[in-house]
Order: sequence, then structure tokens, then C-alpha cells
Amino acid sequence: MADIDPQGTFNAIEAATGKAMDPGFSQSTTQDVEAACQKAADAFDSYRAMDSDKRAAFLEAIGDEIMALGDKLLERAGAESGLPAARLTGERGRTVGQLKLFAKTVREGHWQGIRIDPAMPDREPMPRVELRTRMVPLGPVAVFGASNFPLAFSTAGGDTASALAAGCPVVVKGHPAHPGTDDMVAGAIAEAARKTGMPDGVFGHVRGTGNDLGAALVKNPHIAAVGFTGSRSGGLALVAIAQQRAVPIPVYAEMSSINPVILMPEALADRGAQLGAGFVQSLTMGAGQFCTNPGLVLAIEGEGLDAFEQAASEALTGHEPAPMLTGGIRKAFAEGTETMASHKGITELACGVSGDGITREAARLFSASAEAFLADPALGAEVFGASSLIVHCKDASELHKVLESLEGQLTATIHMDAGDHEAAKPLIPVLERKAGRILANGWPTGVEVAPAMVHGGPYPSTSDSRTTSVGTLAIDRYLRPVCYQDMPASLLPDALRDGTDLPKMIDGTPA
Repeated sequence: MADIDPQGTFNAIEAATGKAMDPGFSQSTTQDVEAACQKAADAFDSYRAMDSDKRAAFLEAIGDEIMALGDKLLERAGAESGLPAARLTGERGRTVGQLKLFAKTVREGHWQGIRIDPAMPDREPMPRVELRTRMVPLGPVAVFGASNFPLAFSTAGGDTASALAAGCPVVVKGHPAHPGTDDMVAGAIAEAARKTGMPDGVFGHVRGTGNDLGAALVKNPHIAAVGFTGSRSGGLALVAIAQQRAVPIPVYAEMSSINPVILMPEALADRGAQLGAGFVQSLTMGAGQFCTNPGLVLAIEGEGLDAFEQAASEALTGHEPAPMLTGGIRKAFAEGTETMASHKGITELACGVSGDGITREAARLFSASAEAFLADPALGAEVFGASSLIVHCKDASELHKVLESLEGQLTATIHMDAGDHEAAKPLIPVLERKAGRILANGWPTGVEVAPAMVHGGPYPSTSDSRTTSVGTLAIDRYLRPVCYQDMPASLLPDALRDGTDLPKMIDGTPA
């Protein structure tokens, strides 16, 4: 992941070669964490009270400053992550797009959740008091950069954008796999804050390779919430720290998911081979290093499934592996796929072109019976990378049992033709309990940045199934309601005073 020297600096590792890159980056200390959190706390009241247009302009300026970094940002991100230029160009666009989306959200005002219940002094048998409610920001938020999205889920990613939109200062712990990218984006945010007149401390940034920094950040009493994207072990460690504080705080952790894909019988019979090719394209995209990678396929046995497996195997066999993000991720993938291959209930269907064992690993495809899958819960564990398991079900009842056995997921997909709709209908309630996003006739590797998007799901896909890290609902994670009862008008927040044109509910009716 990173090359560390005794002087307290570390270097990024070039994904394609496994070699250390220049320059070295200084390691932050726990004192640096304390200073950043204190500055964030000092900035909180002035930032949260800021006019919505000013806050929105700050978010837009961050996007502008990121674009102003030009190709140098993409080149550095490509070297550190091994991701191709086209992918990173799209990811940069997504990063800037979500900043602008949250700027629009801030200006529109729905996020404030304004509700006004007028007083009823003559109501019998008891008068009603006047009640006015709005959402207010929680406080400074700690954000942990992700390894697999050096732009869109890292320093200026969705967690940062939604927290800043909510009125919360942010302290980011950059991911050590891409410190150069992280440093450039952090500089862009700082420059945007300067140009738009934000309070000092609205954005803080620490970096390093050890877990002590992350622990210190979550433990800091000024931090009010945490946004995290990464492994289940990492997310649960932060949740435990947050719950052991004198004042526990929420951790919104996106962790692990195998994203089941269900292939219905008529769709398989009609286009099994086509589905097999599309599946491999989704599976191997970005070396399989997506949180929505299709790691599990469920289908009822038959000729259609045979055609799917044949087409998928042929497509996978010729696949050239791309560099994986870090040496640690590559090693875990190699170990996970070897464990799968050695399992007595597993058959290996195909293996891609061999990797170099340093930065690249071959994609792999396995199959098992539903009976074998149900007998060993370990077969439902995530293998992060281009690996997937096809589960053969004898009938619809057995497929339903497999679905019921699954952990919580970010996504679930159904491929179906019109003739499959009746058979698919009873699966929908199960999938609603199991996943945050249900797709029809698509592939899960692709998360649209849009108001209605949900990128979250039941545990262990996330630590809190009520939230999303993508889409405008993500702002709700960093807000809480406050009610003002019989408050004099002169003391009410501007948003709750009469005469504003902000969206609101009056006596339970939209106004």
C-alpha cells in the first residue's frame, strides 16, 4: 500500500509496477488530528449559520478547483491506482457532478425539513402550542477516503460533499494508497474555501498509514459523525470505537456486498449467452474492484444456464487482468479465490489470463449447487475483485431459500423477460429486505449520481440501512431535527420565520 521510512514519511506505490513513487509524504500525528478537529469545532457555528447561497457557492468552487488541476490530477491518480484514464475522467466528472448536485440541493431548501404547526389557543379540551421544526447539522464530520475511488469516494467525494452541504465542517483522513491524488484534491478544497470566504477549519486533512490516526479521529470529542467506505473489518472497528466514546456517534460505513444477480428462466432461454458476456464485462470492470461487483449469480438449472456459463467462461478465459489497487487488495483476492477453488463443493468454471502475482491476478469464475451454498455460509463472503460464484438451483423454491439465506446487500439484480414477471413478483419483497437498490435487466456496476439513487443497504453492506452515501438523501446522515415551541418570532431562525419561500409543511400540508 505504502512505503514507509523511519523519518515519518511514506510514499505511494505505483499500481502497475509495485514500486515506490516520489515524492514522499509526511505522516500526520495524533496532535495534527487534535488540531484539525479543534479548528473544525471552532468553524462549526459560523459555517452552519452561513447563507445557503454561500455554502452552495463553496461546493461549486470545489468542483471548479478540481477541474483546474487538469490532466495532472488524472495522471497521478492513474499511477497510484492503476485505473485507466477514461475511468478516472468519468470519476472526476462524477465527483464534480455530485458537488454541484449538493449545491443545488442546498439552494432548494428541502433538506431543512421545515414543519410548522400553528397554535390553536381555542382547541378543546386542550389548546395547542405553536411548533416549528427544522433540521440542523450534527457537527464536524470525519471522512475516510476509499481505496477504489480515489476521487468520487475520497477527499472530495460524496461523504465530504454531503457533509459540507449539511453545514458540517469535515476532517478527511486520506487513503494511503493514493496520497498524491489526495494531496492535490485537498489543496483544491482549501483554495475553494479561501476564494469563497469560508471560516478557517471548515476543511481539515490528515494522512498516514497507521490505524492510530483513524482511531484518534473517531475518538475526538469534536467529531459528531463518521463517513467510511472500505472493508467490513475496518468499518466495524470504527463503529466499535464510536460506540465506546463518552458520547457515542453514528458511523455511516459502507462495507461488504456480493450483489446477487438472479437469472430468470425465460430470460436465460432467450438470451443466456448474451447475458453471460454482459456479466463478465461487469465482473471484470476495474479489475472487479467495485463495491457493487456481481459476486453471486443465482439461476435454475437448464439449457439456458448452460449457455450462460459457456459464454461467461469463454469471455473470462481470454480476459487480461488489470493492476489491482494495492498489494494488500491483490493478496487478499488471491487468497480468497484459492480458498474458493479448494472448497469441496465448488467447481472452477474459468480462469482469466494469469497475472504477474505482484500487481495483477487472474479473474476467476466458480459454480456450486444451492445445497452446497446453503451448507456453508462462508461461500457468501465477499471476495473483493473479479471473482464470482454461480449457484445452481433445482427449482424456484430452492432459489428462494438461497435468497433468504443472504446477508444484506447494496444491490440485487433480476434479469427477466415479460414471461418471467409473475415468477419474479414474489422475489421482490425478499429483495426489499435484503438490498438497498433493486435492478431489472441491468448490471450493478454503475451508480448514477441522482436524487433518487440509493447506495446503501442492510448490514453488512452498510452499518446503517436507513441511509445512502449517493444521491441527495445522503445529506440526511449529517442532520438532526430541532423543534421550537412558542418561540418569539425575533428569536426564530430565519428559515422558520413567516414569509420565507422555502419548502415547508404547514399543519401537515405542503405549502
